[in-house]
Amino acid sequence: MATAKSRVNVDAGATPMEIVSRVAFGISSLGLMAMSLALSFYGAYEMYVALSGSLKDAGDALLGAIGYLVISVAVFDVAKYFMEEEVIRGRELRIASEARRSLTKFVSTISIAVFIEGLVLVFRASKDGSQNSFYPTLVLLTGILIIIGLGIYQWLSVKVEMQVDVSDKAEEKKNQKA
Repeated sequence: MATAKSRVNVDAGATPMEIVSRVAFGISSLGLMAMSLALSFYGAYEMYVALSGSLKDAGDALLGAIGYLVISVAVFDVAKYFMEEEVIRGRELRIASEARRSLTKFVSTISIAVFIEGLVLVFRASKDGSQNSFYPTLVLLTGILIIIGLGIYQWLSVKVEMQVDVSDKAEEKKNQKA
């Protein structure tokens, strides 16, 4: 059974800057995770306060709690990404397909958070009237642009991946044997 310590890639020849970088990313990731958890609790607390008071505020509190939870998940995913890629692995992604999958997962999570937040804002704006729909529309358009950008990135990276994948895999096998 592998322990967490054995999963961390510690190079004997790691430079002091690489070690400082890993420590900084680790501390930052833990801080982001703690803030994400705090946002989740704050959203639940606001919902509890609203539900224990007047029922009129409950809808707004629920929409607010959804917003806090969505942001919390996005922040947690960013922290997890940094922890996995910068602290545990402690190396650059060597295979182009690995980098593409990792970045696609990261950007997909962020875009989902943007879309959900946009939907929450649309619901809030619909309660206030249509004159307040400009900002939610911009948030949803931002989500669309993120997805289009991700699609362009994937399209371009697959072309590059086909060119370098063979040499990357051969180098990775060589590094695993060493």
